[in-house]
Amino acid sequence: MQNKLANPAPLGLMGFGMTTILLNIHNAGFFPVDSMILAMGIFYGGIGQVLVGMMCFKRGDTFGTTAFTSYGLFWLTLVGLIVMPKMGLPASPEHFMGWYLLLWGVFTGFMFIGSLCYPVAKQVVFGSLTILFFLLAARDFFDSELIGTIAGFEGIFCGASAMYFAMAQVLNAEYGRTILPVGEKKKVVAEQQPVTA
Repeated sequence: MQNKLANPAPLGLMGFGMTTILLNIHNAGFFPVDSMILAMGIFYGGIGQVLVGMMCFKRGDTFGTTAFTSYGLFWLTLVGLIVMPKMGLPASPEHFMGWYLLLWGVFTGFMFIGSLCYPVAKQVVFGSLTILFFLLAARDFFDSELIGTIAGFEGIFCGASAMYFAMAQVLNAEYGRTILPVGEKKKVVAEQQPVTA
């Protein structure tokens, strides 16, 4: 009897997308960081994505395992960076947060390259997330409120693109046809070369 595993990606994308939108509503200047954003960062964006990463591991999906586990741990570390100084631990030195965000931008840039052999909707998520991390890093390096506001609106778009891609996968699978288009692109498979002695 064949055990058919469900696609965990929509769950991870929703955890990422909704948490990203909420944080970037703050970055755009509408609301301060509060317990709602932190709770989403711990549970849905954080623990939820780590669990999805483990589900992708079970399915043999290296890209999904790397992406969801990494971004789940990103949310957990980000919450730690916000909460730990309030518990008496030393805060990061000035501009050090920029390096943290820059490293995540570099990682995401590589993931964007990996996304190029997947549907366009996935490319939009990783492309906009790469831009977001670099904008947030620039905000912290230059202490620019304007760059932070621009990053906030760009981050809202990024989170919304992840939610769209998640719901497209759910609805398209449920109806067995395209309800929400994702710009299908065939995954590139390398031709196997003959083995020579």
